[in-house]
Amino acid sequence: MLQERLGVPFDETRLDHQEALQALWNAAFPNVKLKSLISEQWKEMGWQGANPSTDFRGCGFISLENLLYFATRYPACFHRLLYKQSGSRLMFAVAGINVTFMLIQMLDLFSEKPKCLPGLNFIKLIGEDDEAFDVIYCIAFAMMDAQWLAMRASYMEFNDVLQATRTQLERELSLEDIQRIEELPAFNLI
Repeated sequence: MLQERLGVPFDETRLDHQEALQALWNAAFPNVKLKSLISEQWKEMGWQGANPSTDFRGCGFISLENLLYFATRYPACFHRLLYKQSGSRLMFAVAGINVTFMLIQMLDLFSEKPKCLPGLNFIKLIGEDDEAFDVIYCIAFAMMDAQWLAMRASYMEFNDVLQATRTQLERELSLEDIQRIEELPAFNLI
């Protein structure tokens, strides 16, 4: 259940969390051996330092689950964004954590019942598909990359890009005729 997932902090001493990190590396760089869970190699994926666990502080384990879901469920889109050939490159992993955080806030997931239309519509979507949050995460990440390119943004404009992504996603999640996640206009981005 999503509410339970939201409350799990990232714990670098837990074996399942270590395995999830390793799985993310393997999905991102299948032909490159990770030397250690603390390694300068992580910077290639857009982590701030050699220890990715320090970047999970604000969002917990769910942000790693989101990245791993994206990598395994939509690998072509994941790799296209990770290995960006054109345009400036986002700090990929850190951007992904920010997308998770933005979605949690936007959908009002820490309240008993969302007060906003996108949050209320999301509750309907997750009732039909228990992976709705993860799929919306993938859509939001792809939307953010498109905004990043359209705005020709630099790292200093990241928050503007994230806000523009949120506004666009709120608009789509406010549409009345959306019954399934695949009906969101931006679904085709993934």
